[in-house]
Amino acid sequence: MAEEKENTQEEEKEEKKEGGSNKILLIVIVVLLLLLLAIGGLVAYFLLSGNDEEQPPPQEQKKIEKKHKVSDMAEIGPIYPLDPFVVNLVSSNANRYLKCKIDLELDSPELQQEIDKKLPAIRDLIIQILSSKSVEEIQTAKGKQKLKEEIKRKINEILTTGEIRNVYFTEFVIQ
Repeated sequence: MAEEKENTQEEEKEEKKEGGSNKILLIVIVVLLLLLLAIGGLVAYFLLSGNDEEQPPPQEQKKIEKKHKVSDMAEIGPIYPLDPFVVNLVSSNANRYLKCKIDLELDSPELQQEIDKKLPAIRDLIIQILSSKSVEEIQTAKGKQKLKEEIKRKINEILTTGEIRNVYFTEFVIQ
């Protein structure tokens, strides 16, 4: 019986040692899992955060810029001044004239070369637009703004290397 007690006591000591090492092993595994989860979370955060280095292709970037374009006077691009325009306005009862001077705001300096090449076509386009308007259409501020938008849109249709950001009337006289 003494031997049985000794054997039982030895077995209990071994079980305690194994139980202690099992607990330590379990704690180490849990800590490692938590550490892996934390590292995985950080990696996922940095990969999915807004710090993307990838830029959209130039064509898509232009479309994005066009959608989010806001005229900010602090960031005016290069200005291309045009010679004055004198056109007849549409009128039913009397001859009416419009004399105006227009400056074009470009999105890049490289666009000046293309405008130089296409200047006769651009001037013709502007003359057609101006001469198709009546005094009533362009007399108000709202009418002038619509005219600017139409001129900008029509010119941008024929440009390939850039675009007109804004159209400025530096002189506008109706007689």
